[in-house]
Amino acid sequence: MTPRPAAITRALTATTAVLGLLLTAACSSSEPPVPPTSASDVPPATAPPSDALDAYYSQQLAWSPCNGSDECADLRVPLDYAKPDPATDLTIKVLRVPAKDQGSRIGSLVVNPGGPGASGMNYAAAADGIVGTQVRRYFDVVGFDPRGVGQSEPLDCLSDSQLDDFMSTDQTPDDGAEEQALLTQARTLAAGCEAKNPTLLPHLSTADSAKDMDVLRAALGDGQLNYLGKSYGTFLGSTYAGLFPKRVGRFVLDGVVPPDLTNAELSEGQARGFELATRTYVADCIAQGDCPLGSSVDEGMAWIRDFLADVDRTPIPTGDPSAPRLGEAWASWGLGQAMYDQSSWSALTDALREAEAGNGARLMAFANDYAGRQSGGGYTSNIMEVLPAVNCLDRPDSPDLETYQNYAKIFAEEAPTWGETLAWGGLTCGVWPARSGSGPQKISAEGSAPIVVVGTTRDPATIYEWSKRLDDQLSNSVLVSYDGDGHTAYRRSNDCIDNAIDAYYVQGRVPADGLTC
Repeated sequence: MTPRPAAITRALTATTAVLGLLLTAACSSSEPPVPPTSASDVPPATAPPSDALDAYYSQQLAWSPCNGSDECADLRVPLDYAKPDPATDLTIKVLRVPAKDQGSRIGSLVVNPGGPGASGMNYAAAADGIVGTQVRRYFDVVGFDPRGVGQSEPLDCLSDSQLDDFMSTDQTPDDGAEEQALLTQARTLAAGCEAKNPTLLPHLSTADSAKDMDVLRAALGDGQLNYLGKSYGTFLGSTYAGLFPKRVGRFVLDGVVPPDLTNAELSEGQARGFELATRTYVADCIAQGDCPLGSSVDEGMAWIRDFLADVDRTPIPTGDPSAPRLGEAWASWGLGQAMYDQSSWSALTDALREAEAGNGARLMAFANDYAGRQSGGGYTSNIMEVLPAVNCLDRPDSPDLETYQNYAKIFAEEAPTWGETLAWGGLTCGVWPARSGSGPQKISAEGSAPIVVVGTTRDPATIYEWSKRLDDQLSNSVLVSYDGDGHTAYRRSNDCIDNAIDAYYVQGRVPADGLTC
């Protein structure tokens, strides 16, 4: 599993135990917006970090209609910020959803849903669902496809059938032959990425995209960047804050991936996170009645492990002749996808019931959603290729199989269902052909405006302690917590979270540090 795009369609209603805080944080439609005020030492919006970047920072975006009432434009950025050369420039695709009240417009709010590899353009196009009504009223919501993603110089490494093979490979190798098969697939992906994208591949780090985001900020005419980053988007946002602390405007980082995480820490934390989320799901299944997994949480977890072992030995059909049979790898992707939002749990129970009877169609549908794969064959996005391309630049790893054998034993002690699966996640980075960046590092962003860090207590993909970890590292931040399930909180948890974030964006009211909803 990897941090994935946050859910964008619904805000769940819930009762909050902090009614007083909720009322003080609420943003009333009768209150006028409060535009951000730049610090006196912030340079003009288009001032570049160096003279060599002046042409990029002074560019103006040529907006044209797209998606009906939305607007799209191309942003020009250098392939290599250390050696900018117009001959190798990249084109970053940008989408803007204009503020509904242009007369009282505050500025732009740049959004990123995560991944790495998710489309920021698609995320921004869903503006009515991803931000509150008042934020939507006063901010242009802007999304971009980061370099290598979607429409922005898209990375392409494998054919669809090759990617099916990569995704089908057993992530819990039982013997040396299966370990070698996993290593072979990792090398195949790495070699495909290098062969097809030799120039682009070393320049896909998170730091590269963060620098692109500052060029975008300048092209939008904003002196400071207002930002909503979810999941991996928090890594992108904190990296930006570290590079450009004085440019930080109203910043929300929801579902945190700390920039100092190693691959081992990422995998171990997610193993614990998905184990907790799955146990919570099983408890809910039992509470709903007629649960096919058993009558206790431990019994249900054992059922899931037995099921995964069964489809590892004998994959089951999905009813789609273009799809691989549902083996352990695809079943794990599907199970993991359902953990991202508790509203999926009832459908997951139906999928598991049918899979036990030999029909893997519903569980494969969850797995397809995870992989950006469409029913009938083919992939709708390149997220599964971008994920390692970015992650392996940010967090190189070991090519030694013994490293992952040891991880599997250690992780499984705390996460018997997910530990071994997650333990092998860094292997591709061990054989990755490109190297750049400085690796994992702490970021304090000293001198920034207040940054709001949001954590969910039972988040499977970005565990709660990571939000606390980043909050401790940032020099100017507050921590807001959602006591609940699923991945990320803003616009998918409760009014307490939503009102606090909306008031921060529109009124500039920083939530109380330690607010719990």
